[in-house]
Amino acid sequence: MSDILSEPMRKSFRRSPYHYHSVRQSRFSINDEASGLDEMPLMMSDEAFENDESDYETLTRARVSHRRRGLRWFLFGGWRVLCESCCDCLVRMCRRKKELKARTVWLGHPEKCEEKFPKNSIRNQKYNFFTFVPGVLYQQFKFFLNLYFLVVACSQFVPSLQIGYLYTYWAPLGFVLAVTMAREAVDEVRRHQRDKEMNSQLYSKLTPCGKVQVKSSDIQVGDLIIAEKNQRIPADMIFLRTSEKNGTCFIRTDQLDGETDWKLKVAVGCTQRLPAVGDLFSINAFVYAQKPELDIHSFEGNFTREDADPQVHESLSIENTLWASTVVASGTVIGVVIYTGKETRSVLNTSEAKNKVGLLDLELNRLTKALFFAQLVLSIVMEALLGFVGPWFRNLFRFVVLFSYIIPISLRVNLDMGKAAYGWMIMKDENIPGTVVRTSTIPEELGRLVYLLTDKTGTLTQNEMIFKRLHLGTVSYGTDTMDEIQSHVIQSYAQGPSSGGTGGSATASQKSQTPGPKVRKSVSSRIHEAVKAIALCHNVTPVYEACGETETAEAEQDFSDDNRTYQASSPDEVALVQWTQSVGLTLVNRDLASLQLKTPAGQILSFSILQIFPFTSESKRMGIIVREESTGDITFYMKGADVAMASIVQYNDWLEEECGNMAREGLRTLVVAKKSLSEEQYQDFESRYNQAKLSIHDRTLKVAAVVESLEREMELLCLTGVEDQLQADVRPTLELLRNAGIKIWMLTGDKLETATCIAKSSHLVSRNQDIHLFRPVTNRGEAHLELNAFRRKYDCALVISGDSLEVCLRYYEHEFVELACQCPAVVCCRCSPTQKAQIVTLLQQHTANRTCAIGDGGNDVSMIQAANCGIGIEGKEGKQASLAADFSITQFKHIGRLLMVHGRNSYKRSAALGQFVMHRGMIISAMQLRHHLHHVPGVLAGPGSGRETRDGAALPGALQGLDQGPLAFLQDLPDLGFG
Repeated sequence: MSDILSEPMRKSFRRSPYHYHSVRQSRFSINDEASGLDEMPLMMSDEAFENDESDYETLTRARVSHRRRGLRWFLFGGWRVLCESCCDCLVRMCRRKKELKARTVWLGHPEKCEEKFPKNSIRNQKYNFFTFVPGVLYQQFKFFLNLYFLVVACSQFVPSLQIGYLYTYWAPLGFVLAVTMAREAVDEVRRHQRDKEMNSQLYSKLTPCGKVQVKSSDIQVGDLIIAEKNQRIPADMIFLRTSEKNGTCFIRTDQLDGETDWKLKVAVGCTQRLPAVGDLFSINAFVYAQKPELDIHSFEGNFTREDADPQVHESLSIENTLWASTVVASGTVIGVVIYTGKETRSVLNTSEAKNKVGLLDLELNRLTKALFFAQLVLSIVMEALLGFVGPWFRNLFRFVVLFSYIIPISLRVNLDMGKAAYGWMIMKDENIPGTVVRTSTIPEELGRLVYLLTDKTGTLTQNEMIFKRLHLGTVSYGTDTMDEIQSHVIQSYAQGPSSGGTGGSATASQKSQTPGPKVRKSVSSRIHEAVKAIALCHNVTPVYEACGETETAEAEQDFSDDNRTYQASSPDEVALVQWTQSVGLTLVNRDLASLQLKTPAGQILSFSILQIFPFTSESKRMGIIVREESTGDITFYMKGADVAMASIVQYNDWLEEECGNMAREGLRTLVVAKKSLSEEQYQDFESRYNQAKLSIHDRTLKVAAVVESLEREMELLCLTGVEDQLQADVRPTLELLRNAGIKIWMLTGDKLETATCIAKSSHLVSRNQDIHLFRPVTNRGEAHLELNAFRRKYDCALVISGDSLEVCLRYYEHEFVELACQCPAVVCCRCSPTQKAQIVTLLQQHTANRTCAIGDGGNDVSMIQAANCGIGIEGKEGKQASLAADFSITQFKHIGRLLMVHGRNSYKRSAALGQFVMHRGMIISAMQLRHHLHHVPGVLAGPGSGRETRDGAALPGALQGLDQGPLAFLQDLPDLGFG
C-alpha cells in the first residue's frame, strides 16, 4: 500500500521542479519526505498531489464545497444562501466604492483640490427615516417563527378563514413588534444624538482673515485646523505646528488602537520654524499623501515648499500624522486635513458589527418548522377524515389556523422578557462587580460554549511589566542582586564627569595597574555600558505635571522624582527606564533633538539625538543614534527580539541559550547592542538615509536597506528579562473551564517561547500534558510533513506561529482545523488581529460549535466581533474591546461565574420556559383535536349534523362553533369525558 501511494507523489514532484527543489532544500531529510508523504493527512486523497501550486490553494475549498452541494443542501437552506448571495451582489453593484487615490493637498486652500472628497461627518446609524420600518421588519420576519405568526394573523382578515377574534392574533404580534421597534428606535436615537454631538463639535479653522469656528462635519481636505489640549482630532491631519518649543506633542490613541500609552508626534520642521502662525498662508506649500490605507501604524508622504530657493522637501511618516479619534494630550496643535469622513483611518478600520443570534433562537426556529410540518400533517389527516368534501382547501387552511396553538406566539414574548431578566441578574451580581451586558439577546450563549479564544497580554496577564533579569554573558543579576548593579553604577560615575561620559575609561586605565580586581572592574565597566544603553535606547519621554506658573517653579519641577511620570508606546519601555532610575541613572528630560540623564551624583549628561529608528512588527527592533555632548562620541544603540538581533551582534555562545532559559521562566527578553561610529561614517549614512526617506516608490524597503547597512557586527551588551505577571486567579479559572469541557485557545502576538511559558504557568496546559511545537513551515511540502508528524501525536497541546498557521490554512485548511480541534489546548503566537478573527471564523464554519472570544485591547476587537459571544475586559489598553463586546467584565476570573452560573442558568431557564409554552400549546391543540374527533361521526352520517356559514356554504360539524371564539369548544368538555 505504501508503494502504491508514494509512486504518484514522486511523479508529481518530478513534474514540478519547484516543489522538488523546495522540499530538497528544506530541513527535512529525503527519507523523512518519502516516509512522511506515504501517510496522507486527514481528508486527503492521492489526486491532491497531482495539482500544481497555483491550483492547490482552492483545492480544499472546492472539495468542501463539492460535499455541501446537492438537492438536499438546496432544500435545507441552500436556497437561502443563494438568495443572500444574489442580494449581496446587487448591493455591491449598487454601492460601488469610489477608487481611493493618492492626493496633493495645498495648505489652507481646499478649493485647489481637483477631486471631490467625502464629507467629514460621522454616521453610526443602522437605518434612516425611510429604511427604519422596513429594516426592522426584515430583521424580525426573516425568521420562520415570526413569519408564521404574521401569516396566521393576516389570514384572519379573510372572513371565510376567520377562526377567532382578531385581537387574539394581532395583539401578541403587535406587542412583540412594538417592543422590538421601540428598542431599535431608542438605540437609533441614541446613535443619532452621539453622531450629532460629534459632528457639531466646534473647531478653530485658520483662514487668511484669522480664526473662524467651524463644525466638525464642515471640515474639508486642505483646511488648517487648530486642536487644543484634551480635544479630539476631527479628521486625519498632517502635524504642522505646535505650541511646544521642542516641536512635538503627545496624543492619546486609546480610542483608535486600544493602547493607553501616549504617542509622541513630531511637527513638520519647515512649518514649525515659521515665525508666526499667519505665515502658513504666506508660503506656497503642499502635502503629497498616499491613498487612504487601513494600516494605522504607517504612512508615506512628502511636504514640499515651492516658494523657497531651493525648494524644501521633507519626507513624512507616521510620526507626522494626527489620526482622527485621537486626543491631544499636550499643547496646542495645528494640522492640515488630508483625509475626511469615510477615508479616515478610524472609519476604514471600523467593521460593521453583525446581529448576533443565539443558538437557542436558531434551534427554536428549526423546531418551529418541524411543528409546522406536524401541524400541516394533522390538518390533512383531519380533512381526510372529513372526506375532502366541499371547499376542502379552505377548511384545510382553517384547520391549520385552528391548530396554531401548537406554535404559540407567547413563546417569543416570554423569552424576550426572560432574557431581559437574565441580563439584569448578571449586572446585579455582587460576586462579579462592574459587569455590563451590552447585548441582551444572547445570555444563553454563555452556557453553551465549546471554544474559548483568549488574548494573553492584559487578559491572562496584568500588562504590568517588572524588570527581573539582566544577563551580561558571564554573570546574571536577578531581583535579589540589583543592589550590586546599583553599587557598580555609583562607582563608575563617582570619579567625575569624564568617567560618566566615557563609560568606564577611567576604570580601563586602572585595570592594567593591578591584576587583582581585573575581573570585578571589567564587570563594572560592562554593567555601566549596559545600563547606559538601556537608559538611552528607547522612545520614553518624562512628563511633569505643572505645579506653578512661575519660571522658578517650572525649573524646580524639571528634576523632581516625585512629580515625574514616563510615557511610551510600550509598557516594556517604561519598565526598563524605571529600572535604570532605580539603579541610579535617571532620564530627566527629552525632546525631539536631545536627551538628558542624571547620574547618582546629580550630574546631568546631555546627548543629542541624531536619528531614531522606531520599532516595527517587521523589523522587531528599534535603534537610536546619539552624540554625547561632552566628548562628541557618536554611538548607535539597538535593542530587539533575539530572532532579529542574533544575526546582527558579534558571535557569541550564550545568547540563544539564555534567551531560551528566560523564556521558560515567562520573561519577555530584549537583546541590547551598540556600535561606535566615526563622524565620516555617520555623515555618509545620513546622506543615504535622507535620500531614501524622500523616495516616493518603495520608500520602506529603501530605508530599511540603508539602516541594515549600519546593523553589522554590533557589540552585544546585555540581555534583559521583563515579567508580565498573571491576573488574579487565572489558574483556578482556567482549570474550572477546562473541567467544564471548554477547549481554550490562546491567540497572542507575543513570541513562541514566552507564549508557551505563559501557557504552562497559567495551567492552560497541564503539567502532565505534552506540547507539540509546530515547526516553521514555508511551503506545501513542509506543511504536509509537519501535519503528518502532528497527526501521530495523541492528547497533546499545539503551539504554532502565525506564519506557519497561514501556510497551513492556505493548503490544508480543513485538515489543520480538524487536527487542532482534537487538541485539549492550542497556542497561536505571533498572530495578527486579522488572523485572530480568521481562526474564530474557521472554528465556526468547520465545527458548527459556539465560540467565545475574550480580550482587552483594540487588536482584539475583530476577534470579539467575529465570535458568537464576545467578552471584553476593561484593562490598561483602554476600553475599545469592552465597548465592542457583548459582555464587559473587569477581571478575567469573573468569566468563571459568568459562564458556569449565569450562562448555564440562563440556558436551562430559557429551555424550560420554551418547553412549557410549547407543551401548553400542544395540550390546547390536543383538546381541540379531541373535540373535533367527537364530531366526525356526525359529519360522516350526513349533512344534517352540519350548519351553514355566513356565505351559505355547509360547515362541517368538526368546525362548528369556531367562529364563536377560539375556545368555544370548552363548552362541550363534559361530553369529552374529562368532567
